[in-house]
Amino acid sequence: MKPYYFHPEALEEADQAAQFYEERQSGLGTRFLDVLEDALTRIQRNPRLYQKVSGNIRKCRVLRFPYGIIFRDQDDSIEIIAVMHLKRKPGYWKARLR
Repeated sequence: MKPYYFHPEALEEADQAAQFYEERQSGLGTRFLDVLEDALTRIQRNPRLYQKVSGNIRKCRVLRFPYGIIFRDQDDSIEIIAVMHLKRKPGYWKARLR
């Protein structure tokens, strides 16, 4: 399995989402992080399984939460570009591409 790394803003998004859910209900933030980790493992196992959204950029839905992981499958690693809420500002993450 390829290693993955987070764009700094994507890591911040994941932390903010977990904090938001934890403030709503005790333990919900941890559950969010668990399903996020599960999605990252699925991406590592087969990154090409997921829908292309632009060029070599793909999206994986996070189970049970309205979030998706936007990522780029590179030769030696997987770049996590965004952990995005699926109902807000689609495409905002494109500014992170180089």
